[in-house]
Amino acid sequence: MQKTRVWKDSVLRLVYPVRCPVCDEIVADTGQLICPECEPKLKLLLPPWCMKCGKKVEDGEELCRDCRERQHFFVRGRALYEYGSAAASLYRFKYGNRQEYASFFGSQAADYLGDYIRRICPDALIPIPLHAARENKRGYNQAGLLAREIGQRLDIPVLSDYLVRVKNTVPLKRLNPVQRQNNLKKAFIIRQNDVKLKVIILIDDIYTTGATMDEAAKVCLAAGVERVYCLTLACGAGV
Repeated sequence: MQKTRVWKDSVLRLVYPVRCPVCDEIVADTGQLICPECEPKLKLLLPPWCMKCGKKVEDGEELCRDCRERQHFFVRGRALYEYGSAAASLYRFKYGNRQEYASFFGSQAADYLGDYIRRICPDALIPIPLHAARENKRGYNQAGLLAREIGQRLDIPVLSDYLVRVKNTVPLKRLNPVQRQNNLKKAFIIRQNDVKLKVIILIDDIYTTGATMDEAAKVCLAAGVERVYCLTLACGAGV
C-alpha cells in the first residue's frame, strides 16, 4: 500500500510539480513538499493556548476571552499554525487552486497534532462542507482535502458526505460575531443518518470565532454524536 502511494506520488510530481506552500515556487528537491528555507516561516501554534478552542493566550490564562464569555458545543479544538504566519498560504490553498498544499499540511497536522488526535480516538474525521454551488465554482473543498490527507496518515476514516451545507452563507470574514452566528443558523444537515458515530473531529482550514464549528457541532450532537472535537490549520490569537 505504502509503496503504491509512493509510486503514484512520484508520477504525479513529474506531471504536476509540487509548489511550496510558502513561496509558491516549484520545490527543487523532489523528495520534499516545501522549500527547506521556507518551512520555518510557518509558525507552529505552541503553548500557552486556550484549553477550549486552542487560540494562543497569555501565560497563566486557561481560556481566551471569547471562550470565557460564550459556550461552545465542541469539547476542545486545536490548530496547527499561528494565523499570521500562514495567512497567504491558506488563501492560495482555499481560493487559488493550490490543492497540492494539502499533502504538506496533512503531513504537518499528523506529525504535530497526531497525539491530540489519537487521544481522542475518533470514529471519523468530518470536514466542514462547502455549499454545493460554492464547491462547484471552486472545484474542491479545502477542508475535505486536508481531512483526507490526515486520515490516510493516521488511518482514520474520513466521512466527507456525512455533513452537508444546505445554506449558501455569506463569507464570514465580512461579518461580526453575532452576524456570523445568525448567518450560520440551519446551515448544515446530516446526510448519512444511518451512520452512527460517538466521537468525531471536525476539520477546517481556519478557526476565528468558532461560529462555524459550533453550528456544525450542534447538528452532529442532535444526530446522536456524543463528543465533538475540532482541528484547523490556523487560528488567531485569543482576546
